[in-house]
Amino acid sequence: MLKRLTIPLVALAALLMLVPAALAQSTMIRGHVVDPEGKPVVGAAVLIEFKGGVARKYQTKTDRRGEFVQLLTESGDYQVTVTADKVGSQSAPVRVRLGQPADVNITLSAEGGLDPKAAEVKKAFDEGVAASRAGDHDTAIARFTDVAAMMPGCHDCYYNIGVSYLQKNDEKQAEEAWKKAIELKPDYAEALSALATLYNNQKRFDEAAAMSAKAAAAGGSTSGSADVIYNQGIILWNQGKIAEAKAKFEETVAADATYADAHFQLGMALLNEGKLPEAVGAFETYLKLAPTGQFAAQATAMVAQLKK
Repeated sequence: MLKRLTIPLVALAALLMLVPAALAQSTMIRGHVVDPEGKPVVGAAVLIEFKGGVARKYQTKTDRRGEFVQLLTESGDYQVTVTADKVGSQSAPVRVRLGQPADVNITLSAEGGLDPKAAEVKKAFDEGVAASRAGDHDTAIARFTDVAAMMPGCHDCYYNIGVSYLQKNDEKQAEEAWKKAIELKPDYAEALSALATLYNNQKRFDEAAAMSAKAAAAGGSTSGSADVIYNQGIILWNQGKIAEAKAKFEETVAADATYADAHFQLGMALLNEGKLPEAVGAFETYLKLAPTGQFAAQATAMVAQLKK
């Protein structure tokens, strides 16, 4: 599985892809390891490394069916490396979302390498990731497009193409790329959320609400992760549906008590209802969680005014 980049979207629902999902949830990586003849590899060493900036590693082994399972509590990008004596070694990137198991199939070889086409795909995709992170979005788009030509079903390619187009302020092309990603993978929660936020920023609120609902449904049986629920609240707020928005902010806080922006928006909803002490409490919670956050100055001013 190829990894995805996160998107720095703006406005009140900004940085949705960077917000951690509720820690109370969990997920797993499930793998199946075979040799070049397709036979299960028993007892292979499995190393799972988190690539989200924090050093975190897990180790396990394959069972008699050549399978392994590793429980996880954090979403993000991981690298799975499988090694077996006299068989070989192989690595594969895996994208994990809380509440949804991620599957990876690995074929070991004595050379420990990919077949030529797979190696070309991986090289091009890695170059796209590197270019995007370096801010060279034209190159990123070109490399992800190359991969999509080699792998027509690469929904991650189109998602990342959309990310780069958004960074170029080309919202039309970003929208088309994300729609293509969803065409290839209808339950692609990240692309659905990206479109929901884009439509919200463009004041296309009905479309934003529809995409946000689909993103929540794709996020799992728990009605979606905290960031998706929060985004639904923002869309409802912008539609003037304050009571419904408040319920979503409350649901976000229930899913993740450390979700600072949800506390701020909940404070605004309480203020709108005239519940001043409760609003102060929400703003103070926001300031404890995000003393230098995007709403810190506004929350500080609100608390000072409301306590007079």
